[in-house]
Amino acid sequence: MDILSEVIDSVRIGRAEACRVKESGSWGMRFPAFADSGFHILLRGGAWLITATGRPRALKKGDVVLAPFGAEHGLSHEPCLLKDLPPAVMSEDPHRPDPADVEFLSGAYWLDHGQVHPCLGALPEVLVVSPPDGGVIRPAPLDLLLTHVLRQWLESNRDADRPEIGDPAISVALREIHTSPHKPWTVQRLGRTAGMSRTAFTKRFTALVGKPPMTYVTGWRLRYGARLLRETNAPLATIARQVGYSTEFAFGAAFRREYGIAPGRFRKGHSRSCCRRTISVIQMGANGEVQPGEVG
Repeated sequence: MDILSEVIDSVRIGRAEACRVKESGSWGMRFPAFADSGFHILLRGGAWLITATGRPRALKKGDVVLAPFGAEHGLSHEPCLLKDLPPAVMSEDPHRPDPADVEFLSGAYWLDHGQVHPCLGALPEVLVVSPPDGGVIRPAPLDLLLTHVLRQWLESNRDADRPEIGDPAISVALREIHTSPHKPWTVQRLGRTAGMSRTAFTKRFTALVGKPPMTYVTGWRLRYGARLLRETNAPLATIARQVGYSTEFAFGAAFRREYGIAPGRFRKGHSRSCCRRTISVIQMGANGEVQPGEVG
């Protein structure tokens, strides 16, 4: 796993959720600011991206729009002002017949934006990527889209004010943290893993990753725990051990401090629906590719 993938994994709590939207004629919608990361993938036709600042931007089939920090934006059939667009309606609509003038996926990633990683700090509020031949969309599951889009944008914007984090020693430490969160990590042990002294490791890790080593370890353990709560039925005690806590009570206390909710309540009530004006919900196929599924 490369550094960018490590960065994305460090803030991603759960998988992407998306829905398919079809429109014809005169249409437009405004997506209000929210706490996670929104995205749109244009599957058919053309549209205009409308933002609070900057001129409207024409979108074509295959373009991916990403709002990394949940900034307000809109989509429309023609250039306009953001304030003139109606809010996206969060209610189910009946199936619309084909063919539609425009079709796109619209959804969100559940990310922890408590502290923006330095690698992501240079991103604009809303960005557009045009994958070559639509290559990002067809083979990649939605869960990988964020990494693909950010990598392509960063490669195309090398002059962005972002730190170099390709340090092999820190990469080794990050890989160990992510693959073995259950281990009893200390700064000294992580330093030995990276082949560095405790002081030198702490200084370099903090500069490149954006937070001290043990703060990062705790954050990753809890984010990984949140993902396990969302995506598995494992008992809390098992998850606690998997992420480095001796008991479910210790894990629960740390989880409540981080997320303001008990792990059990998080598991029961954290399934969020995305944009209910959908025609069909996007589900993950057994082979990891995107497949449409009817709204139930």
